[in-house]
Amino acid sequence: MGIGIGDVTTVFAILAALGIVFPGLLLAWFLLIPDMVERSRERVSQTPWKTLLLGLLVLFVVSVPFAILNAMAGPFQFVAYTVLFVLLTIATIGAAGIAALMGERLRGQGVRATSPGALLRGAVVLEFAVVFPILGWFILLPIVLLVSLGSAGFALLGWTPRQKDRASEQATQPALQPAPPKI
Repeated sequence: MGIGIGDVTTVFAILAALGIVFPGLLLAWFLLIPDMVERSRERVSQTPWKTLLLGLLVLFVVSVPFAILNAMAGPFQFVAYTVLFVLLTIATIGAAGIAALMGERLRGQGVRATSPGALLRGAVVLEFAVVFPILGWFILLPIVLLVSLGSAGFALLGWTPRQKDRASEQATQPALQPAPPKI
């Protein structure tokens, strides 16, 4: 007995269905908890490296207890997989922030869309990039997952990036010259 065509078709159908509903999940987070998704988007856009480092820290802190609990039998494995489920749920909030950022950048390139439409477009682009063979699976997906964890962690804690001092920002910008009068 081997893998039959029915098994292959089932796996393909499940992956296709997940690909269709993932942007809807990100849009649902955007509509249900817009402030958290916005904080996540701000973190990714302004401090991507700190966000990646926090994602690595969260993954390390959670993976050690997960490995210990998963090695035990019975209810401990249930707790371990519940922790994994919660972690992935939190990561989808961060992924909604990444998709929102990508959608806003698409709007900046001339794509006319509302904020939810831009998020959907960003989610589809993110999804297509992640399912690209080899590069998407083994390079982009782990990076997106870590950044998602980090940005969602910052958003859950309510930590927003520091705003630059407006006086120092204005001092570094060149003064605008008034336009010459039209004759």
